[in-house]
Parts: sequence; structure tokens; C-alpha cells
Amino acid sequence: MEKELDQLSTLAHGGRNAIFRLLMRRYPDAVPAGEITAALGLKPSTASAHLAALREAGLITQARSGTSLLYRADTGAAQGLVDFLFSDCCRGRPDICPPAMPLPAKGAGAMPDKTYSVLFICTGNSARSIIAETLLRDMGAGRFTVHSAGTQPYSELNPMAVDMLAQKGHDVTGLRAKNVSEFQGPDAPALDFVFTVCDRAANEDCPPWPGQPITAHWGLPDPVKAEGTEAQRMLAFQQTYGLLKNRIAAFTALPLDALDAVSLQSQLDNIASEGATE
Repeated sequence: MEKELDQLSTLAHGGRNAIFRLLMRRYPDAVPAGEITAALGLKPSTASAHLAALREAGLITQARSGTSLLYRADTGAAQGLVDFLFSDCCRGRPDICPPAMPLPAKGAGAMPDKTYSVLFICTGNSARSIIAETLLRDMGAGRFTVHSAGTQPYSELNPMAVDMLAQKGHDVTGLRAKNVSEFQGPDAPALDFVFTVCDRAANEDCPPWPGQPITAHWGLPDPVKAEGTEAQRMLAFQQTYGLLKNRIAAFTALPLDALDAVSLQSQLDNIASEGATE
């Protein structure tokens, strides 16, 4: 109990709580300290103190890559803390324990013909999320209703992304940039999965999604920022397309009707960690 109380005390501080929540949104990424500092607008010394406190409480892990320190949320510790709150503090009362996740438990006789609703999010909704939306719609064999949106969407889609998709034979006529707010109101479609495909969008502290969809972070470099000749810039879009195609192929191959929510979350995190290449 002493460990869990220390963790609760650590998370009660607003700055430490913000860092832990960011790392949970970015999981399974290991995030550089400088990126955490910039994303949350913290002074380096303040961020360092918060990170040290979170490490001491066993809530995050630290690794070194060259001269950079990388931090990752410890999901096992988070699970232990949740178990402590609901099993010990709240005595496992069903009226206050977390509700069941929307996807069925393994072996519960799920409907194999269910159509799953998926949302891809990036900041501008002009390239990565649009490519992901298009790929899943075409690769999903009718099993998915697919959307994309941006936290700060551009008014127009990136023309190089659209041209590449058209050249690969995808129908691009219905694509448009949308604000994520379209999927957060009372009339928004119910979502089964929400994927962030850029780090900046995942860093933002958005409200929880209604209905508890399964969420995962599949961060990729922004091809829009590629420099050089037109051929070099197009290569960046081709690489993004290949990475997303491999991840979406792995996602569509999952037996969604047979996996429980915990197993499914693990599979989605593994797809991100593997970083499949074209």
C-alpha cells in the first residue's frame, strides 16, 4: 500500500500528472526529455525534477540513446495503481468500478460481421491521417467505417499526398480535412478505435473519448516537412505510405471478434513498436 500511496501523491502534482498523461498517450514511444519539456511548456530544470519524481515512484522508465534521455510510461505500474484504487480502496464495488470495454471478451460469441468505426488523427489532417484513412478503407474489405481528423486541420489537403494516393489507384474524391471536434460532440459517430499518427497530436491533452474506444499511437515523421527536390519529397510520402500500409495490414489481420480488449490493446501497441518497413 505504501508504494501506491506514494504514486498517488506523485500524480497529485499538476506538472508530474501532465507528464505522465503525455507519456501514456505516447505509449509505447520512449519520448526525449526535450520533447516533453517543449510539449508542456516547462523549464528544463522543472521537467527534470518532475521526471525524477515519477521515476522514483516507479511510474515511468528511463533509457539513454546517445546523449538523449528517453522516458516511457510504465503501464504495469499504472495497472497496479488502478487495481489498488478499485480493489483495495473501493473494495471492488461494481457500482464504481470501471465499465467494461466496448469490444467483447474472448469467447463471448462476438458478431463477426460487426463493422468497426475507426478514426485516425494528426495535427493538420492533410497527409498522414488522410493516407491512413484511405488505406484502411480500401484494405478493410468492408469491415470498417473510417474517418480522419486534425487537431489543427489545414483548409486543404496536401496535394502531393493526394496525387500519390490517386497514382496508386485509390479513390480520393471524398477526402477532406476535418476538425477532431466533429467526432467529440453528442451527435458524433461511436468509435471503436482511435489512432494518433503524429507525435504532436498525441502530445495534446484531448478529452476522453465517449464509449471508451481502443486507442493507440502510431507516430510517424511528417512527410510534408521533407525538403529537397520534388522526387526527394515524394519519396518521403512513399515511405509514409509504406509504413502505414504495413501497420494497417497487420491491424486488419487481427481477429477482432475473438480478442478481449486487453489483448487487442497489446497487439496494437506491438504493431507500433515493430515499426514495420516497406
